[in-house]
Amino acid sequence: MGSLTSDPAFLATTFGVIDFETTTPAGHPAQPIEVAVLALRYEQEGGWVEAGRTTSLIRPPGFAPVTPADTAQSGLSPEQFTTAPAPSEALGALDRRFAADTRYLLVAQHAATEANIIHHQRAHCPRLARIDYLDTIPLAKRLVPGLENYKLDTLLAHFSIPHPADRHRAYADVDVTAQVFVRLIDAADRAGDPHDLAALVKVAGRTAKANLPTQEHLFDL
Repeated sequence: MGSLTSDPAFLATTFGVIDFETTTPAGHPAQPIEVAVLALRYEQEGGWVEAGRTTSLIRPPGFAPVTPADTAQSGLSPEQFTTAPAPSEALGALDRRFAADTRYLLVAQHAATEANIIHHQRAHCPRLARIDYLDTIPLAKRLVPGLENYKLDTLLAHFSIPHPADRHRAYADVDVTAQVFVRLIDAADRAGDPHDLAALVKVAGRTAKANLPTQEHLFDL
């Protein structure tokens, strides 16, 4: 393959493709009701390998119930959350899957959505909240110019990736987002651009909000 997948920094990184399903209560940030992560690594000898995966329902708070509109989109009904873990349990368990001695980047379609959810839940997942992102949308715009739009369904059609039966479930969306990401990295290798992890981050990187400098003393005199 090309220079990107030969870059030592790229080879040393685990890419965690992540997706949430949420409810969107008025006056509150989106509340997670399902999360899925698929961890990928690239090995020079064998190409892409799965390094782990996990998925969980998350019980929403009382002010953010699963609505008929949510059920129509995802197929998830309120009854399915009766015994689901609370955010502290589900996200705490997810947080513990990210090893302190491993270099990670999270990968998401429109990463700002996942970044906002994680930031609002950061008390439950402090390690996860400090992992930076790669966004497949700006990467696709760089490598596949001229598409009508860069929605996930459009990218699936462009790459001839089958539309999953459970589209809008976190585990299904993670699987197809991972396939899009792999196709984009293959395209970058063929093009020789981005040529290494630093260049990839420059094109598609998004800094986790927990890693941004605070400005709370900006107007102190």
